[in-house]
Amino acid sequence: MKKQTTKQRIKRLAAGALALAVSAGVSAHMTASNLPDLGTAAVNTLSIEKEMQVGDAYMRVIRGSAPMVTDPVLEQYLSELGNKLVSHAHDVKTPFTFFMLRQDEINAFAFFGGHVGIHTGLFLNADNEAQLASVLAHEIVHVTQRHLARSMEAQQKTGPAAMVGMLGAILLAIAAPQAGMAALATTQALAQQSSINYTRAHEREADRIGIAMLAEAGFDPQGAPEFFAKLAARYRYSSKPPQMLLTHPLPESRISEARTRAANYPRRRYEQNLDYHLARARIWVRYSPLNDKAALARYDMQLKKRDYEFKEAALYGRALALFRLKRYEESQQVLEELIKNDKNNLFYVDLKTDLLLEQDKNDEAIAMLKHQLKLKPTSQVVLANLANAYMQDNQPELAINKLQSMAFLDKDYMLPYSMMVDAYKKTGEKAQRHLAQAELMALAADYDNAIDQLNYAYKLTTEEPLQTARIEARLRQFRKAKRDFEDL
Repeated sequence: MKKQTTKQRIKRLAAGALALAVSAGVSAHMTASNLPDLGTAAVNTLSIEKEMQVGDAYMRVIRGSAPMVTDPVLEQYLSELGNKLVSHAHDVKTPFTFFMLRQDEINAFAFFGGHVGIHTGLFLNADNEAQLASVLAHEIVHVTQRHLARSMEAQQKTGPAAMVGMLGAILLAIAAPQAGMAALATTQALAQQSSINYTRAHEREADRIGIAMLAEAGFDPQGAPEFFAKLAARYRYSSKPPQMLLTHPLPESRISEARTRAANYPRRRYEQNLDYHLARARIWVRYSPLNDKAALARYDMQLKKRDYEFKEAALYGRALALFRLKRYEESQQVLEELIKNDKNNLFYVDLKTDLLLEQDKNDEAIAMLKHQLKLKPTSQVVLANLANAYMQDNQPELAINKLQSMAFLDKDYMLPYSMMVDAYKKTGEKAQRHLAQAELMALAADYDNAIDQLNYAYKLTTEEPLQTARIEARLRQFRKAKRDFEDL
């Protein structure tokens, strides 16, 4: 019999949970357009500790199956924006993690353990940072108010099978998106009508508290109703609205209520954030449907017509597009104009590193990044770029040192382990390469292969008692993690 991987078992278990819910025969009323948001669980359904376990499991499946954007510059911007909002939130019971998926569709979602994901399409459709922040604030509230749990409790009153089916379908949606969304819709179709009102109450609560959070964090509270109105106008007659409008319906009453709430706060001119527009330009060039020539034309046109919020962002978009087209000298000329006035901006530092490495100026890139590291010793952007520069300069040992620092700062970050695999391959340290590969696989919920990698490493270190003891301990941890993961 063919050995099943952990992810295959997840899909099988999730499908089984769905079948259990269907066979329970709960009355059908809730439609896919009224699905509850993926928030966190309440005390009577899941403890905070259990919620964190479930959230970690879901996040591992996402890393292994979804098109996550691994871009330290964008990740740092999004994390800083999200944490700025969280610092003004109430009832925060879990740490927050913000991440991005490469999807053109407008969507954002939150789930167990403070995980908040957004699609790159959200950046492409938000005109300013306040609009983007309003969506993040809304999702943060779904987490702090534990909206999924309250929906789960309502499902539990209907019957445990309905709740099990909902959880299983959510996990299936992450592991196999197309099948999962259909399964989730089917499961919800079995729920009671009372659950619809419950989730509508969640949306009103998330709007109310989210707009307050937006204002307290210094953003224009009108960002929320402005973005709502923009979406409603764009998709008013669309036969295929974006996923965000399926999970977050926008009736006219909700838009007018948001306007009224925002009007309770003094309207002030919010100073636009350059970094938001730099992030948006980076997404347009690197992660949007535009090809490289079309991206260059976009920013050439903006500069020609002076159609921009910040000239610097239009120039940055142009420099990125030129780089993608391998017109390195032109890209560098544009970038130097930007660096003159803002030499420590990490968006610019990142691109300058790429330009220097493409021109075989490794020493110059390393010197620049070592200076930046003195200014920002914990910056994942600087550490990743410096590690990459060391790799390009055939100094993998120094790269490994920086990558270990990255992993220490964020044990759940896949990038340093991925780069370590390549670095250890260059140094010829087979055991260390297997260990790095094991950590990478475990972060993607692939415990079976992670355990295999640890076993390979163990065989190569039999004459190193301290290392074998460490590997044995990690094997025990992974085996337990695998059992716990499947038990969920």
